[in-house]
Amino acid sequence: MEILLPQPDRTLARYRPGPPRTFPRPTQPIRCRVAYAAAHVVADPWLEPSDGTCHLDWEATLAYRRYLWSWGLGVAEAMDTAQRGMGLDPGTARELCRRTAQIARAMDAPVVCGVNTDDLSPGQASLQDVEASYRRQLEWVEGLGAQAVVMSSRALCAVARGPADYRRVYRALLRSATRPVLVHWLGEPFDPALRGYWGYEDPREALHVFVDLVAEHADRVEGVKVSLLDPEVEIQLRRRLPPSVRVYTGDDFHFVELIRGDGESASHALLGIFDAIAPAASAALQLLDRGDVAGYEEILAPCVPLSRHIFCAPTYRYKVGLVFLAYLNGHQDHFRMVGGMESARSVLHLVEVFVLADRAGLLQDPERAVHRMRAFLRLAGVDA
Repeated sequence: MEILLPQPDRTLARYRPGPPRTFPRPTQPIRCRVAYAAAHVVADPWLEPSDGTCHLDWEATLAYRRYLWSWGLGVAEAMDTAQRGMGLDPGTARELCRRTAQIARAMDAPVVCGVNTDDLSPGQASLQDVEASYRRQLEWVEGLGAQAVVMSSRALCAVARGPADYRRVYRALLRSATRPVLVHWLGEPFDPALRGYWGYEDPREALHVFVDLVAEHADRVEGVKVSLLDPEVEIQLRRRLPPSVRVYTGDDFHFVELIRGDGESASHALLGIFDAIAPAASAALQLLDRGDVAGYEEILAPCVPLSRHIFCAPTYRYKVGLVFLAYLNGHQDHFRMVGGMESARSVLHLVEVFVLADRAGLLQDPERAVHRMRAFLRLAGVDA
């Protein structure tokens, strides 16, 4: 079973996928770390967006959440991986949270839901508007019985004049929470509109504001989710935050070592790449549960080149690689995305996703993956 793959020099090279790797499903809950996969959404390719509302294939979207739960991972819903603020409109995000939370309750499965201010137009909102939007979404998520993840706000970043404005909004929001939340610090690589969040462009300066805010409200903050692609800042956070506050890594470049830990502390996980590598992530964490650090690293080592490629600059386009891999693995019948985002990565980029996923043993049915890869390449004018 071979396929001809296009190369950067515009030639075609023969490629033969290897066999898929077999990963064991967990027989008991994973205990060494709390681990969430930030889940992607499946667009409905038959319908056009109307009045700013996107259309999802609900059956395929929710089936993927069940798949993630089957590997012992929690689901992080309506986060940036679900194209929050990049095609997923606020109304559909609320409905997504509602449906996922309903299934999670029935399955007794872990779920957290993103709280944002995406019903506001950045640059046209006041601090009061931002606070009110956050409160509305927080009340909605808490009303579902789900834990909230307070996401970074483009509208707040646009209107805040310095650290004091961030403190004001977050203090008011955290004091209104009826149960502990996760606070998400999403860095500029994941969303350029968030440059200068917490009042400083340098994350090391912003760190002081963030630590003080979380420490002040440690009774309302169960954990922080840090997506900066800077492991040193994350390790500093682990050392400086109160012991009761977990650090969830969102670093898709350095997740293996951050989750493993350094002997003093370790990060938990809330990762977009876990959407794509759920079987490997689950198997590795099962080994870490048994103290098998070498086995944990051996499973995840080939996943790192795949993750670094999917999340390469511009990082915010990483959703394309996740959806493409889900398509190759048969979790959805098409490679179409909300907002037409499937066109945001090149053919050569997606060819490399195919190859690196194969090297990690993550093409669950190589014959199907080759068939779908050929169909994709034909649309790009490549006779594979």
